[in-house]
Amino acid sequence: MQKFFAVLLLLLLPAAVHAHPAPDGFADLAERLSPAVVNISAAQRLDAGDGLPDFPEGSPLERFNDIFGDEPRIANSLGSGFIIDPSGIVVTNNHVIDGADEVEVSLPDGRTFPADIIGIDAVTDLAVLRMQTSETMPSVAFGDSDTARVGDWVIAIGNPFGLGGTLTAGVVSARGRDAGGRYDDYIQTDVAINTGNSGGPLFNMDGDVVGVNTLIFSPTGASVGISLSIPANIATRVVNQLIEYGETRRGWLGVRVQEVTAELAESFDLETPYGAILSFIDPDGPAADVDLRQGDLILTYGGRRVRDSRIFSRLVAETEIGEEVDLEIIRRDRRMTRTVTIGELDEGEADEDAPAAPPGLVSPLQPASNELYGMTLGELTPQTRRRYRVHPDAEGVLVTDVDGTSDAAGKVRAGDVIEEVEFTRVATIEEIREIVANSNGGPLRFQLNRGGQYVLQSIRP
Repeated sequence: MQKFFAVLLLLLLPAAVHAHPAPDGFADLAERLSPAVVNISAAQRLDAGDGLPDFPEGSPLERFNDIFGDEPRIANSLGSGFIIDPSGIVVTNNHVIDGADEVEVSLPDGRTFPADIIGIDAVTDLAVLRMQTSETMPSVAFGDSDTARVGDWVIAIGNPFGLGGTLTAGVVSARGRDAGGRYDDYIQTDVAINTGNSGGPLFNMDGDVVGVNTLIFSPTGASVGISLSIPANIATRVVNQLIEYGETRRGWLGVRVQEVTAELAESFDLETPYGAILSFIDPDGPAADVDLRQGDLILTYGGRRVRDSRIFSRLVAETEIGEEVDLEIIRRDRRMTRTVTIGELDEGEADEDAPAAPPGLVSPLQPASNELYGMTLGELTPQTRRRYRVHPDAEGVLVTDVDGTSDAAGKVRAGDVIEEVEFTRVATIEEIREIVANSNGGPLRFQLNRGGQYVLQSIRP
């Protein structure tokens, strides 16, 4: 009788409880997939003065001036990638090859091929390469990242610390992570990812690529179990456009939106917070040509529920240029529909003012000439104001990234604008440098404009 009830209990349990048991191992997947995972070596030729200054006369390091001379120097970057087409099409991260003059792709069997850069997208941190070869290459395929659920097993294969074909395994630990980018929707895993894994594939148990390993959150620079990967469904669209056009083509509506808080949702009689509120309409944008107003709450976009303001921006960007889209909105408690024609986003100088490489997986190609007190600084331009959603009243020096290991971490955010240092107004990076140079090397007080609100922080170098 006990055996009967035990069998009956198993039959009554949800199928999902035992539908996907833990794998016995990953050896078969590794054997099948590893040949298509490659190492990326990127080299940049630097003139004698590019980021490597001559040491002053009398310095203990003066002798190195004779060693280096005036010959160009080489800066190298190592990363990972994967072949998606037998002709030798490779996907990797943009920060792995950013600024490179020469790129080489190395296969696990030791063969090395020069590669050409087909296209890059700094916004999503993706790049596509073409190997210079007529041979048929091993390849892997993108899968449907929307099917990846929290708790699913995944594996990463890559080149951590230049060690070559290394496999690590774990589970999907979260979905929809935001790291401050315009279209972020990262898959979070506990798979061990380190410097050199950038651009490598994240596989599901079917051997499909469900993500591109891109960055980690870490106070030390090494893996602490929080790794972020670009979902395959985002990467596929970008990669296909780079292959076809050599650049990305994104939809544009010409609006800014804000988050719907629980309090706002209640005021609109929504059971749960969702949607996006129009906070700005560009007079030259497509949205200006239809009856949309600031304060309109967008509930659906092309029939799809708008989960939040970040997802709304991504939905617009992924829309075909020229397509007509219906927006269901609430205006002053009245529901209505408006139809807009999506324009083409002009990235402008997007590559030049893009956020710095993600923390923990930083490419060594670019000198840290704009880094101070753990903050990467940039200029306020119309493009950077739009990208970082800078408050229109903010004037000063833009923070584009913050070193997670610095004292500024947790105090300053990307998108903050430094308006004063030690209560002295600043408008350029050089003015901040001058104040730093005249200080005693201790902490300085930075007055920040954060979305129109002013924050004072004391930060150590």
